[in-house]
Amino acid sequence: MRTLAARLTTYYCRRNPVRNSQPRNFSTYNGRDELSLEQDAERKIGWLLKLIFAGTATCIAYNIMPYMGDNLLQQSVSLLTVKDPLFKRMGASRLAQFAIDDERRMKIVEMGGAQELVNMLVDAKDDRTRKEALKALSALSPSDQAIGALHQAGAISVIRSTPDSLESAEIEKYKSGLLKRFQDLRYDVPSTNVSRSSDS
Repeated sequence: MRTLAARLTTYYCRRNPVRNSQPRNFSTYNGRDELSLEQDAERKIGWLLKLIFAGTATCIAYNIMPYMGDNLLQQSVSLLTVKDPLFKRMGASRLAQFAIDDERRMKIVEMGGAQELVNMLVDAKDDRTRKEALKALSALSPSDQAIGALHQAGAISVIRSTPDSLESAEIEKYKSGLLKRFQDLRYDVPSTNVSRSSDS
């Protein structure tokens, strides 16, 4: 921004040279006068450009912010329904970041996110997609009501049937954490499966 201000100042000073009403005595003329005028103009143009930038950023943020709430959440849930695994992973990742408190977790459940995450885990063909689905389910699991919704969506059998991964230890961590959470809340998870998952 400083470079742009310097160029604008140089261009402006060349087109409109500074004219003083008093003639200069060449013996007292110093290049510092012109340099200080250029620096002053450069500083003013720099502030003008910063104000324009800040105003533009504020205007854009004001117009975008309404889309950051429920609409973004709904878009993230909708991404889970597309066939492309990349978009599914993006949607699950957004939901995992959004699920930071019980109110937001229940909002995801109400919008159908819990069921779609279970469906995503069922349809997942690769470890990266499974990992993102399990990560999002783990982000929902601290809420007792969300765990109940996951239980109704059939998450326990789907999580148990998720294949083990030799490459991603995170999949095993998310699986055992979720199954332990279901067991802690007295849902029908046999303890042998939980201990077997945590041992591996």
